[in-house]
Amino acid sequence: MTKKRQAVLDKHDFSIEYNPQDALELCQSVASAGFNETVEAHFSLGIDPRHADQLVRGTLVLPHGTGKDVRIVVITDDTVVQPILDAGAIECGLDDVLKKISDGWLDFDLMIATPKVMPKLGKLGRLLGARGLMPSPKSGTVTTDVLSAIAEFKAGKSAFRNDKEGNVHLVIGKINFDVQKLVDNFNVVYSQINKLKPAKAKGIYLKSITICSTMGPGIKIKTLDIKWKGNQ
Repeated sequence: MTKKRQAVLDKHDFSIEYNPQDALELCQSVASAGFNETVEAHFSLGIDPRHADQLVRGTLVLPHGTGKDVRIVVITDDTVVQPILDAGAIECGLDDVLKKISDGWLDFDLMIATPKVMPKLGKLGRLLGARGLMPSPKSGTVTTDVLSAIAEFKAGKSAFRNDKEGNVHLVIGKINFDVQKLVDNFNVVYSQINKLKPAKAKGIYLKSITICSTMGPGIKIKTLDIKWKGNQ
């Protein structure tokens, strides 16, 4: 770490909790990487991920997008793949693509599959599931309308699900976004996570929220200071 970066970090107290706007402004002020860093929100939830009725998963559309070019793979038995590639998929096919993934290729962010081919993905379930890449009807990634799904995810639709520790991680933009756009995106994420609170979850649901940039420090957000409006 450079002395300049250390001096910037020493000016702030990262042990305290901030309101969303102050946290995001701080996130921008301490970002010092030589590239446009991604801004992420991390939610630690009071759920038991071992139980299916306590999983937190879904989709949302960020009003200002993620600023990220989502790398999409499509698994389909459709032999006419050019329109799918033209729509923005980086790979499209069936057995050939599944073989490539089975051999270790995972250089993509999202997988979309048509319903008919889902049984073929069974053997890759553990590999894809561990990375949150397994297609699901609930996340909108199992569909017969592949072209529309690609357009939605390219426009800022995000699929998410909790990990095995009960955490949810979501990209909310880029460090060069106007701070209000980051706040708007964060508020949509926060509202959606709240709406999905499982009925069986006990105790504190939102245990902690942390935002950070790709190379920046984690910044805590006061969960109780955020007013959630169910109609957002």
